[in-house]
Amino acid sequence: MIYREMVADDYEAAYQLWEHAEGMGLSEADSKPEILRYLAHNRGFSQICENEDGQMVGTALCGHDGRRGYMYHVAVHNDCRGMGVGRKLVTRCLENLRTAGIAKCHLMVIGTNEQGRGFWEGMGWQYRSGIMLYSQDIL
Repeated sequence: MIYREMVADDYEAAYQLWEHAEGMGLSEADSKPEILRYLAHNRGFSQICENEDGQMVGTALCGHDGRRGYMYHVAVHNDCRGMGVGRKLVTRCLENLRTAGIAKCHLMVIGTNEQGRGFWEGMGWQYRSGIMLYSQDIL
């Protein structure tokens, strides 16, 4: 497996992986212009994994606001689950955040995504009760 920084040319393969990832929620915020802006704003933080044939088998969008880190779209191709790909992608993201001086990272999991919740809990992430997420479209 080959792990590296996600770049603009990876968008189409990443989006295809996300479309087939169980429990993944996609929206207009995942359009090519939006993701490319995110990658440019958080250069070097997002990671991908490719197999020996060059097929993308894992992604992790990662960035920070100067205070807290955030991860999105951690996804692994069904054929590669259970092989440590997700764990390695998350580790690489957290190492980059730590190097940038970011002490805490947050992520969101869709409530019905049992497999995703199990992955994060198995990696030692704590569920935060009492926090409610509010959103508003502003464009």
